[in-house]
Amino acid sequence: MKRWGEAFYDDALSGADVLDQVQIAVVVTDRFSNLRYWNAYASRLFGLDDGRDYLGAPLVDVGIHEADHEQLAQLARRVLKGDSWEGTFAVLRGDSTWMHLRASAVPLKSSSGAVEGVVVLANEALRSGRVEEQYGLLDRIGRRLAGSLEFEATVKAVAEILVPQFADHCFIDLQDHGRLVRRVSVHAEGWTPPPGSWPDVGEEVHYPERHFVSKALRRTETVVVSDYSNPGGVFPNRRSMRVSEQVGVTSVIAAPLRARGVTLGVLTLALSGLTSRDKTDYDSFDRDLVGTIASRVAVAIDNARLFEEERDTALAFQSSLLPREFPEFDGLSIAHDYIPAKPLEAHGQGIQTQVGGDFYDVIPLSAGRVGIVIGDVEGRGPHAAAVMSQLRAALRAFAQADREPAEILRELDEWVRRLGRPDDDGGTWVPSVSCLYMAYDAWSRELSYANAGHQPPLLICDGKVGDLEMAIRDKLLGVKPKGVPGDSVYRQDVLTLPPGATLLLYTDGLVARRPLGGEIDVAEGLGQLRARVREVANKDVHQIMEVAKRAVPGVTDDDTALLVVRSHPEELALKQEWFAAEAPTVAEARHLAADTFKEWGMDRDQAELACLLVSEIVTNVVIHATPHPVTREFTDEGVKDSDEQLPLDGFDEFDEDWSDLLEEAAEQDEEPAPASREFLLRLRRGASSVWVEVFDHDLRLPRIRTAGADDEGGRGLYLVDQLAERWGSRPTPDGKAVWFQISMHPTDG
Repeated sequence: MKRWGEAFYDDALSGADVLDQVQIAVVVTDRFSNLRYWNAYASRLFGLDDGRDYLGAPLVDVGIHEADHEQLAQLARRVLKGDSWEGTFAVLRGDSTWMHLRASAVPLKSSSGAVEGVVVLANEALRSGRVEEQYGLLDRIGRRLAGSLEFEATVKAVAEILVPQFADHCFIDLQDHGRLVRRVSVHAEGWTPPPGSWPDVGEEVHYPERHFVSKALRRTETVVVSDYSNPGGVFPNRRSMRVSEQVGVTSVIAAPLRARGVTLGVLTLALSGLTSRDKTDYDSFDRDLVGTIASRVAVAIDNARLFEEERDTALAFQSSLLPREFPEFDGLSIAHDYIPAKPLEAHGQGIQTQVGGDFYDVIPLSAGRVGIVIGDVEGRGPHAAAVMSQLRAALRAFAQADREPAEILRELDEWVRRLGRPDDDGGTWVPSVSCLYMAYDAWSRELSYANAGHQPPLLICDGKVGDLEMAIRDKLLGVKPKGVPGDSVYRQDVLTLPPGATLLLYTDGLVARRPLGGEIDVAEGLGQLRARVREVANKDVHQIMEVAKRAVPGVTDDDTALLVVRSHPEELALKQEWFAAEAPTVAEARHLAADTFKEWGMDRDQAELACLLVSEIVTNVVIHATPHPVTREFTDEGVKDSDEQLPLDGFDEFDEDWSDLLEEAAEQDEEPAPASREFLLRLRRGASSVWVEVFDHDLRLPRIRTAGADDEGGRGLYLVDQLAERWGSRPTPDGKAVWFQISMHPTDG
């Protein structure tokens, strides 16, 4: 015998010529499932593009359905061991039609007996009506339904399996508040019924009492009409009857969809002249088969509905805990998203909620600064989401009080340990939380941060993408058991971002995705993320976010929080100047503010109002300025102030008793003041607002006091509180800062 492909005798057909004539697909792959040979029938069956060379391409590239990739891998593993394989799989052809194939696979062996590849023989399934193929259909439907709990995916999968191999038409009508509504309408060969004939998806369906579907619903049993050539007056309307005649409907089956004692709807299948097949009518065996299919479909639809209700509730709960949108921040562009996990489709772990503990936030701070935070609470489910919501609320409160990043994490660490719950061993389970908090000043591009075990964000700048270099990464929140000696130590550091820098903050669900049939590789995922983001580094933040969401292929086993922040310092302006803490400098500071506001194009009335408020807070500084500077140090043990404060001339605490206004201050100014009695006036301009900050060396934070009717002072901060959009104060390393915000132009209302 000669080798395959050579003639057995002179002028005889070669093996290749014979294979090109047979009406069965023959496909040969090497040991790595790359194509080595396919015959002409395989090209027609798979719908291969004549203009493309598939030699060496992976077998999955010929349109194998994604759900069958794992089955294809099992085929290869089994055959390469020397065994044979038989089964079915779905193919999406080049013309966008679906085809289910019945396939057999055997080893391709060399003359020495070594397995060099795989030979696959395939043909259309269910066209011959063979019993084994019909049982294979039932098994396939069961596996497909078990792989999804989403309603749309469930009903679509059923239709793709049944049409065109077992039916030319597939309808699924479901009850919806007492009405029967069509949810699926799929037909072979891409055919669609003319408008106004057969009900379309989303339309209400009315069947006459004598109609076979009505009988199936009334009797709650599967009804088969083997010969549909003369059905009688059972059509809903004449156009429906004419379409049935034109398309050549020959046989139909209707099976009620019942689950847990409730009729959900009906599954209807029909054979017609759209396709050619050996079997043109349904029989009692098909009735029993479709009845079994309908029972499985009904349970899957019911489960999908229950799951979607729970998922919608869970996601509504999750979305209510995360910010839906942020206000406009001057000098910043922000995009954000939350991606729930999808463990159900991947593992079939039963109906579970998809909520998790991933969170993000952007918090307005003093004088146009913002707090940027991202974190991840251990675990998944309502408890993780509840911990996240309490943690985020506490963090926002600490941040808006202008606490330092390290101090905020210390407070959160204690907060997390209080949120523990009893475990099965009689102890307390405390969730661990990663959290990165950053305070960003868009004018100076300074980024002050503290990090509790979170991965650094990506820095995107000048077309380059890499990790933001962070020297500090402390332990997770909540990892120190209560009662263990020693305090949790969190440190902070300051970075300066380059102009136009973009930060991509994310939780590990973005890169820890499980590829089909593989294992999670975070390093590989991070490399894929960097590569894809690099391609859109110069695009806007929303495009970067969308690309990042799809950068790493695979199943999302963990929820993901995603935040993209870009700095635009060129849109901002700043002017500042030091002044001696003396009475005459109040007017000087006011003049500087007035000139600056005019230069910035501020509305005249708004500028006058802002200058009035500048006078008030500067007067505060002149009256209450500390004679000598003091220092405040932010240490691992908290905030420590120096003890070298001198008596404050009778002022025991900061207030606004200005009964003598500036007279006493003017008298004191007759003597040379120490050089340390000075303050800094800083003016910031954004897109629509102006921030005014005054820095001095007094550690005491101001408070609003209630002035009496006859008091000449004590109303300064009250005016600031009433006339400014926002105001506040915060401690600084060597004193304090008082600030307010006011719009550049009048606002309506």
